[in-house]
Amino acid sequence: MRTSRVEAFSDGVLAIIITIMVLELRVPEGHDLAGLIHDTGVGLLTYLLSFVYVGIYWNAHHHMFHLVRRVNGAVLWANLGLLFCLSLVPFTTTWVSESRLEATPVVVYGLNLLSAAVAYVVLQQVIIRQQGPDSPLREAVGTDLKGKLSVAFDVAGILAALLIGGRVGVWIALACFVAIVIVWVVPDRRIARVVREHEPAQ
Repeated sequence: MRTSRVEAFSDGVLAIIITIMVLELRVPEGHDLAGLIHDTGVGLLTYLLSFVYVGIYWNAHHHMFHLVRRVNGAVLWANLGLLFCLSLVPFTTTWVSESRLEATPVVVYGLNLLSAAVAYVVLQQVIIRQQGPDSPLREAVGTDLKGKLSVAFDVAGILAALLIGGRVGVWIALACFVAIVIVWVVPDRRIARVVREHEPAQ
């Protein structure tokens, strides 16, 4: 089957995920800046981090499917696996926020991010296997340094919160998660270049 339905369904799920996250934000009890910072400050920061994460996955998913013409059942299931992992982000984000950055919720949040990173790599590999030895997606991702860095930072963050614990471990974990955002926010022109190369001449 063609990719249009997969992309439309994925876009809808990701839009719902972002909507659920913003609805989980607590309205401040007061009507001043101090009330906003005290009641909603942590929630806003965790929402911002998760929003950017989901946005990065939407962007990467959108670009990846530019190099896919048709999908089979394996691709559909791998895509559902990615969406399942991302659908848990509102829950883990809210837990981190309501716990005010306790170690256990941060570890679970990191596991959620790690599962999404692994699911994305699996989807990518399933598509490459479907496309065969001359896969344009394989050409585009190359050694996939960004994907490997994402998994490494996720694991480092989880271990920091789990083994070091306390505020120090939590802040190291959050720094690792933010580092992943920085790695992926930098424009990646690999797929755009391969798309141009595979476009038929006008």
